[in-house]
Amino acid sequence: MTNAGETLSAADESRKLNLGPLTALVVGSMVGGGIFSIPQNTAASSGVGATAVAWGITGLGMLALAFVFVSLTLRRPDLDSGVYAYAKAAFGPFVGFSSAWGYWFMAVLGNVSYYVLLFSTLGHYIPVFGEGNTPAAVVGASILLWGMHAMVMRGIKEAAFINQMTTVAKLVPLLLFVVFVALAFQPGVFTQDIWGLGNVQIGSVADQVRGMMLVTAWVFVGVEGASVYSARAARRTDVGKATLLGFLFTLALMVAVSLLSMGVMAQPELAALKAPSMAHVLAHVVGPWGAALISVGLLISLSGALLSWLLLSSETLYMAARDGAAPRWLAKENVHGVPISAVWLTSGCVQVFLLITLRSSSTYLSLVSLGTSMILLPYLWAALFGWQLAWQGQSYKMADRFLRRRDLFIASVAVLYAIWLLYAGGMRYLLLSALLYLPGAMLYGWTRRGQAWAIFGPKEWPAIFVLLVAAVVAAWGLQSGWLYM
Repeated sequence: MTNAGETLSAADESRKLNLGPLTALVVGSMVGGGIFSIPQNTAASSGVGATAVAWGITGLGMLALAFVFVSLTLRRPDLDSGVYAYAKAAFGPFVGFSSAWGYWFMAVLGNVSYYVLLFSTLGHYIPVFGEGNTPAAVVGASILLWGMHAMVMRGIKEAAFINQMTTVAKLVPLLLFVVFVALAFQPGVFTQDIWGLGNVQIGSVADQVRGMMLVTAWVFVGVEGASVYSARAARRTDVGKATLLGFLFTLALMVAVSLLSMGVMAQPELAALKAPSMAHVLAHVVGPWGAALISVGLLISLSGALLSWLLLSSETLYMAARDGAAPRWLAKENVHGVPISAVWLTSGCVQVFLLITLRSSSTYLSLVSLGTSMILLPYLWAALFGWQLAWQGQSYKMADRFLRRRDLFIASVAVLYAIWLLYAGGMRYLLLSALLYLPGAMLYGWTRRGQAWAIFGPKEWPAIFVLLVAAVVAAWGLQSGWLYM
């Protein structure tokens, strides 16, 4: 006869995620709506040569970052929940919570953008949905949102399984796109004005590469998906495998979609396409049915990505609350082991922003761009933590000198890449992001006060001061007009 403790343990083990669901979380998080607009997004910023260079830099930088996440998962098995735990271990609870807050805020706004894109795609066939922000579209998005919410509430493992199925389903039209476009590839079109020198609007090669960086980086947001769920993995080694497998597959797919498209349509033609640009490229190659195929793939892809990001964003808040950095009520779980309060808060905030799109779509779009840039600091903190472990030799044995040097080199590349992304994004986004990080700092201080702790520690006050100054400058810039959303 099994006692209560053993029964509980067995129930916990049954909810664990294996390699397949973890890899699907990584791929499902990265392959969302961004890939379906990649042909136009890349062509709008650069020519063939600069696009190839940008993918090379992004591939190297993101691969280094993926290796850092793998290394941290194995070197510090005591740390769960990815970017939050790593930032906290390296720089203290305030930076850790800020990392979780930025990640969560980005995921909320990313979810809203997916709903709008989904119903904007449907709007091509059902005019009442318009550009995805009409009353009918918001009602439809709200119904879908709470359907996803109910699905997650039934259990993490069940939701991850459904995400795994949608990930496989959405890859079919993407792979068909690659095959058809590869067969129609024209070297003459691809090599025409390789460096984009005939188009003064996209600037020099250096400007083109810089303009591409945030585009290429955004499509890989989610590479940390498996590490966020490391606490729920059946085997710790599966987290690293899922991260690398998911990244390498997605990198190959993204590069193929981007560069092959430039071999069937010239850069100015691609730059003028409407979203989803993949649909127009395939229609150019095979006819109208190609656009319909990609539209179906986009709908499936967005459905899976919505589920992935609801899971990831809620888990990050839950982990912060479990550690005492966020209000304790966010750590509440239901009988299925789902962080019920964090999921409700995330779904509720997505609903609020969906309603905001009815009143001011331009403000919403600006916030989405700003929200995506908020992932850059959490990535930097994780890379710096990986570098710190390797530099100080923490968790390394004397016989691991080669591994330590290797990890130090990889972490250094990841740090440089994260800093480069901040530079590519520009000072404007850093200032504006301070306005979004400031409410998180206030929530953190309120939580600490409720726990009878000092609101901020001696080492945290300088960061608070910098954040406050940046927020004031940003607010003044918005008011005076020299800074814009």
